[in-house]
Amino acid sequence: MAFIACLFLFVIASLLVLFNWRRTGVVLYATSIIFFLALACGPIPLWLLDKLQSPYASKPVIEWGARNVIVLLGAGTEKVPHAGQVEPRIFSHSRLIETIGLYTECRKTEADCKIIISGGDAFKNGAPEALIYQDELVRAGVDSANVIAEADSMNTWQNAQFSSAILQKYNADNILLVSSGLHLHRSMLYFEHFGVKVSPIRSDYLGALPSLLPSSFNLAAADFAIHEYIGIIRYYLYNAFGKNPARVLPGEA
Repeated sequence: MAFIACLFLFVIASLLVLFNWRRTGVVLYATSIIFFLALACGPIPLWLLDKLQSPYASKPVIEWGARNVIVLLGAGTEKVPHAGQVEPRIFSHSRLIETIGLYTECRKTEADCKIIISGGDAFKNGAPEALIYQDELVRAGVDSANVIAEADSMNTWQNAQFSSAILQKYNADNILLVSSGLHLHRSMLYFEHFGVKVSPIRSDYLGALPSLLPSSFNLAAADFAIHEYIGIIRYYLYNAFGKNPARVLPGEA
């Protein structure tokens, strides 16, 4: 996405030069090169990622209640070639580890602890994320009776929408939302839209790699951040134009 934006500027510059708008074209050439270097060498992705993740850098001290829910948002699945089995994607492992750790802490207090795993088969691999992740949690020692699989959602909006319906029935004292640091801002917006107040818990923190030479990793990091910002902007636009269902205030769900 970020590289395509740079390429688009470069093409426009070439067309301007071709049609004798040389000065404007040269300025746009320079702009596209500077923009590309700012992306690929780290400054722009560093800034974008920091704005998304810095509020969640410090993990909160959790006061467990009598009834607790840990909501784990899926990060996709991968169908392993030739083996035919479906596994959690590489980006999901930090979320699984964080969830297992939180569940273990919760159980030490002898409180009621449930895990809601939210994620359907968005990647069309033949099995919902929620069921694949559930198997991983159970294999790690989580009691299957304490795991609820929400296996219908295909995106973050539906994660919030479908999970909120489950949470309304459970009446939890404490709801923790586990996802990647850069994903939490958008996720919280969506959950709060459906009247669910959550405590955000980041499972990882993504940084760019400042360098003198362009890096494809920095371009990828910029793409991840831009994807989140697009989702946030779209949320506010949809609200403004009445495309989202009416917002539910906490306690009214």
